[in-house]
Amino acid sequence: MSTRSRIGMVNEDGSITSVYCHWDGYPSHNGVLLLENYKEREKIGMLLSLGDLSYLAPKIAPEGNSVHTFDSPTDGVCVFYGRDRKEKGTECKVSANLKEFIQMSDWCDYLYIFEAGEWFVITMDGDKKPGKLSAYFLEE
Repeated sequence: MSTRSRIGMVNEDGSITSVYCHWDGYPSHNGVLLLENYKEREKIGMLLSLGDLSYLAPKIAPEGNSVHTFDSPTDGVCVFYGRDRKEKGTECKVSANLKEFIQMSDWCDYLYIFEAGEWFVITMDGDKKPGKLSAYFLEE
């Protein structure tokens, strides 16, 4: 069974650009990957520009001439529905604000938001209030 998540970044105008991620959305997987590998707005922007993910990984693209497809992914490389399976309608979405972002993601288990240089997580079965992702691990 999948643990669905949504990964987003707050824009200058307060809107949130985000993508869906189907597998391993729990903080001990996607949360750790985001904290360790997606620290710069530019890299996060590149991730979001490729649309919805099947699986988040440390690298966005394979190195060199590595063959990377949905059915035969390169280890450590994200798998995208659009780029790697050629699906349509998998582009990133923009929410006007946090409330809209939460509403559009109500079927996800975890929401991740990058703002002001930090990652925040919202657990959808809780109070739906953002908390610092790095603090999440201290609470466990």
